[in-house]
Parts: sequence; structure tokens; C-alpha cells
Amino acid sequence: MQTDIATHYLEEARRQFRGHKRLAEAAMAQLKDEEFFIALDSESNSIAVIVKHLAGNMRSRFTDFLTTDGEKPDRNRDTEFEMNSGTTRAEVMRWWEEGWARVFATIDALEPDDVMRTVTIRGEPHTAMQAINRQIAHYAQHTGQIVFLAKHLRSSKWKSLSIPRGKSKDLNTLAQKYEKGVIRERPEGR
Repeated sequence: MQTDIATHYLEEARRQFRGHKRLAEAAMAQLKDEEFFIALDSESNSIAVIVKHLAGNMRSRFTDFLTTDGEKPDRNRDTEFEMNSGTTRAEVMRWWEEGWARVFATIDALEPDDVMRTVTIRGEPHTAMQAINRQIAHYAQHTGQIVFLAKHLRSSKWKSLSIPRGKSKDLNTLAQKYEKGVIRERPEGR
């Protein structure tokens, strides 16, 4: 039973990580290159900065996940919030893909027995499950920021990533038709 629960947990963690990645990518895909680097004010981060921070966090947390502290000694978190003026969208997306590749390689390598192993982040002990949950929540927060910024920057040109305003009733009607077998394709929407 414990192994089944741990297996299910790891599958759910993968699903959530994939969902955050997919949602952020759908938002970023709507942006022009220069919009990646726009911050709303001096206290805000651009999407490029958020991605740089996430990539740094992913590298630190998911390198040698089970055996070394999740805050690596070579990580310089403060520089994750600085952007070189010559940085390109392609470079930002390379950081993004490298970070996620590390997350998925680590999660995919975990066994059910690893879920309750102790790992550390900044010297603080966590179960592997707690550490993963911490990262899911962290990445969800930044995914929301990316979506918010992209939607703000695209304004009236924004294409909804979930149910467009005023369309909930239409989606519910389609869902009911799908459940009754009237239509074969499951309607999209969150």
C-alpha cells in the first residue's frame, strides 16, 4: 500500500510539474521577444528574470537531490535577479529547458522508497516529498507571475489559456454533452 501511494505521489508530482511548465510556455509563446525583458516597475521582475531565477533554483534543488543540500554552495541567488542587456530570448529559453530537464530527470529517477528519505535545503531536513511539494508550490507561484505578466503585456491580443471570460456556461454545456456521449471530444478548459 505504501509503495502504491508513493508511486501515485511521484506520478502526481510529475503531472503538476508538467502542467506548470506547459502553462508558462503557453503564456510565453504569446510574447514578442522584447516583451520577455519588460518589468512593470523597478521592484518587479521581467519574465526573463523569473525564468533565470527558476532555472537557478531548479539546478540547485534538483542536482544530487537525495545526497546534497538543495542550496548548492556555488549558487548565487542574487545574480538570478540581474539580467545582462545582451541576453536573448533564445538564451532564456535554453535556461528554461535545462532547468526543467534537470527536474524531470531527478523526479523520473526517484523510486517509491525515496519519497520518505530525508533531504536538506539550507541545512533544514525535509522528506523528499516535502522538498518536492515545496518546489511545486514555488514553481506554481512563478508560473502565475509569468501568466499575469504575459497577459498584461499582450492585453487585448491575449489568448486565454483556460476558459475565456463569459464562456463558462458554454464549456459546462459541452462537458455535459461529452459525459452523455453526444460529442466524442472532451472539451478543453480548467
